[in-house]
Amino acid sequence: MMKKVLAYLVIGAILVLAGCAFGEKDSQPKPSVLEKLPFVHKMTVQQGNIVTEEMIDRLELGMTKSQARFLLGTPMLTDLFHTDRWDYTYTIRRGHDKMMMMRLTLLFEADRLVEVQGDLRPDPNRAAQRQPADLLVSVPDWQDDRGLFTRLLLDPESTE
Repeated sequence: MMKKVLAYLVIGAILVLAGCAFGEKDSQPKPSVLEKLPFVHKMTVQQGNIVTEEMIDRLELGMTKSQARFLLGTPMLTDLFHTDRWDYTYTIRRGHDKMMMMRLTLLFEADRLVEVQGDLRPDPNRAAQRQPADLLVSVPDWQDDRGLFTRLLLDPESTE
């Protein structure tokens, strides 16, 4: 009698443990309680193509694919069946903030840009208001700060 009870307990324990293994699994792990605390650091995560307003304002209908690729970079998503559609997607999550997603779709016909879709569109007024940034490069004067031994080896005529 005792052996039967022990056998039933072992079989029952095996069935319970096996049942736990076949339960429904979540695709995302549950966040820890500590992750929600404000003093816990969460890294900024960004993915995709960074596309700025300035880059989009420089887009013009009639551009070739190579011109658009030079301006915006290689698209994140290209479809083998729709080669005339390029999708640029950018996501960023800063710390505990919600994820921000930006989308841009370029449509081409006969290697020419015919339509721009997405969250941002080219705006000629915005482009006209933007002041061109002057590029100022300052090059410091060269100072010979080599040691005496190096100067004598490289330039024996220099006796400064």
